[in-house]
Amino acid sequence: MIRADPQREWTGSVTTRTVPSVEDIRERLGAIGQEHVLRFYDSLSEDARQGLLQQIDALDLEGLPGLIEKYVRSKPDFSPGSTPRPASVYPANEGDAVRSWDRAYYRKAGETLLRAGKVAAFTVAGGQGSRLGFEGPKGKYPAGAVTKKPLFAMLGEWVLAAQSRYGAAIPWYIMTSPINHEETVEFFREQHHFGLNEDDIIFFPQGVMPSFDLETGNMLLAEKGVLATNPDGHGGSLRALAVSGALDDMRRRGIEQISYFQVDNPIVRAIDPVFIGLHVGAPDSSGEMSAKVVRKTDPKEKVGVVCSVDGKHQVIEYSDLPDELAEQRNSDGSLAFSAGSIAIHMLSVEFVQRLNNSAGSGGFALPLHRAEKKVAYVDFETGKQVEPSAPNAVKLETFVFDALPFADKALILETERVEEFAPIKNAEGNDSPATCRAIQTERAALWLETAGIRVPRRPDETPDCVLELSPLTATTAEDLQQREDLPKEIRAGEELAL
Repeated sequence: MIRADPQREWTGSVTTRTVPSVEDIRERLGAIGQEHVLRFYDSLSEDARQGLLQQIDALDLEGLPGLIEKYVRSKPDFSPGSTPRPASVYPANEGDAVRSWDRAYYRKAGETLLRAGKVAAFTVAGGQGSRLGFEGPKGKYPAGAVTKKPLFAMLGEWVLAAQSRYGAAIPWYIMTSPINHEETVEFFREQHHFGLNEDDIIFFPQGVMPSFDLETGNMLLAEKGVLATNPDGHGGSLRALAVSGALDDMRRRGIEQISYFQVDNPIVRAIDPVFIGLHVGAPDSSGEMSAKVVRKTDPKEKVGVVCSVDGKHQVIEYSDLPDELAEQRNSDGSLAFSAGSIAIHMLSVEFVQRLNNSAGSGGFALPLHRAEKKVAYVDFETGKQVEPSAPNAVKLETFVFDALPFADKALILETERVEEFAPIKNAEGNDSPATCRAIQTERAALWLETAGIRVPRRPDETPDCVLELSPLTATTAEDLQQREDLPKEIRAGEELAL
């Protein structure tokens, strides 16, 4: 809902614009029946007035009526139009009997692009660590299994390692949110940008959507001078790339491809030459958008599934996939619909631009998703704050994986969970700091064992130690086989960072 505007000026981290007068804003609000959000304008301080006008002006006001009618007063059906089929997937094992492929060939293709400086890293980092009991941007969360390095540092090491290996700058674009932007930028300054060139790290905040009253479709106020808003979802990252000026910056640098990943997954291959090479060079890829997946462990696992619908790949939420399909099995007993979406993508710069120009006049292609939530608001009659006890509002957001069907030919690559999927989303249980530490340790153990180093294991075969392996030491198991500075064995109970 933040409007792309040619008057906005790229400054390297944020965008600025001149705010219209209150009379202009009031007229535009009146034309769409939303002038109530200025109810308390006259009682605000001058700074608060300007802040409210800036919030309102950043919205696509003229597009609100259609959006409210389609998504707030109605409930769009996101079920697939045709019967889904299992996705066509490049297996993690390139020697798979069903579909073999040449990993070495595509690695070289990806490395060629990296050496030519054609690839950028892009991290979605708008979240806070509140669900983990941690105050501040989620990227500051201490995630290293041994060192407790913050997530930002662990991801930055992947970028630094790739730059060193391929001898080319890899700019790192980081999407923050309005609530954590300044703290994130300051954290990078404090940490000396984790050894990376400051000029090659570009920050910009994601857009927001107004929260709407469930019954009337009216925008809500969180405070008398503040709209009630919510982030526009990870799909909004593709719009923010254009609105912020980041896409223009990429073109100036000669960037053609974008490696997309989220901040909560510290072992993601932030720069993966094999994935890059497949994305740009495989015969069944248009080089526009590709996705990595992991094999689902259970039909009920709460992860979206990449499917083929009418010849296009798309992600269907686990709750929308019919049970008979979710539980369908292959002849060997494996799940037929097994391609679990994990929010790791390759996208071309031109594809992202096309999504932003889809309607011919600055429109954005991705559909909005509707959620009914409890949202605190200011009562427009009394001016008092209200804490609802039941859902009272509609929040709207977009999902990045909804861009897959817009690609001419989207490629899907399977990866092993232990190799690059250990997200930190919950304080306890699945996808928690504990499971992330365990996966970091298991991956490091497997790589060390491949290099001939003994790793102690318990009777259940889990490592009897805690290990953390930096990308600056190795980005693949093969890298370790070339090092001569590793211990011969790991002791039981040892905590070791390499």
